[in-house]
Amino acid sequence: MSKKTKGMKIRLAKYTNQNRRLPAWVILKTNRNVMSHPKRRHWRRTKLDK
Repeated sequence: MSKKTKGMKIRLAKYTNQNRRLPAWVILKTNRNVMSHPKRRHWRRTKLDK
C-alpha cells in the first residue's frame, strides 16, 4: 500500500466499507424477503472498476 496515492487509498477504503453485510434489522423488517446485499463483492470473484 505504500506506493498507492492517498486518493486511491480513500477510494479502496470506500469500497471496503461498502462491502459489508446487510443489517439484521433489515432482514427482520422485511420478513426475510431481503436476505442478501445486492452489491456485495468477493475479493477473488469480482474485481473493482478503479
